[in-house]
Amino acid sequence: MTGGPTASGAAESGIPVLIVEDDPVAAAAHTLYVEREPGFHAAGTVHSCADALRFLERARAAGAPVGLILLDLYLPDGHGLQLCRTLRAAGHTTDIIAVTSARDLGMVRQAVSAGVVQYLLKPFSAAALHDRLERYARYRDSLGRTGEATGQDEVDQALALLRTPERSALPKGLSAPTLDTVASVLREAATGLSAAAAGAAAGVSRITARRYLEHLVDTGLAVREPQYGSVGRPELCYRWKGDGPVAGRRG
Repeated sequence: MTGGPTASGAAESGIPVLIVEDDPVAAAAHTLYVEREPGFHAAGTVHSCADALRFLERARAAGAPVGLILLDLYLPDGHGLQLCRTLRAAGHTTDIIAVTSARDLGMVRQAVSAGVVQYLLKPFSAAALHDRLERYARYRDSLGRTGEATGQDEVDQALALLRTPERSALPKGLSAPTLDTVASVLREAATGLSAAAAGAAAGVSRITARRYLEHLVDTGLAVREPQYGSVGRPELCYRWKGDGPVAGRRG
């Protein structure tokens, strides 16, 4: 566990965020990007449900409650959604953004029921996390006033801030499902993969696989390196980069 709750008069400003992630590389990446986001600061980083609960209890007792949790769902001592329920039962009202590779729609429904305000799938880019945090800050500001809403429109506008626009941030011609498939193939490979090998594993052509692999390189989630054989020109191979812009593996 790193970091610790600070008193309300501390120099740190912005929304305090607790990163709950058992993968040390992913945790470090998430912490880095929270620190880079205006209006936020990393209050601490923990790697288990038990540590998260202890951190939040200490922060509340110190008068510096955590404002937001970036929560991995698969933790070594329990499931993230059970942690959400435990926190609510203990009176913690901290907002939660799930940061996970869990794609089951039933899991998404459970997350919403447990109080998760946003659900971000791994792997994702730094820009995707920036977008979620920016929207969350605007949503929080819109509901931070006292008094009553002027009408239904004001409530609808506040809730709409949590939703991402219906547009793709991917380059033209790339689709999110295929990118997820290629990224998963690369993440799970023990060694670097050629475009042909990645394409065969993902069920796409070598040319298509190469476009997606190059996109992963461009976003910092993969690296490209030559692989030398006994004869002929070296072949380009791609390898998942654990310390990319926002790392994410299992959770």
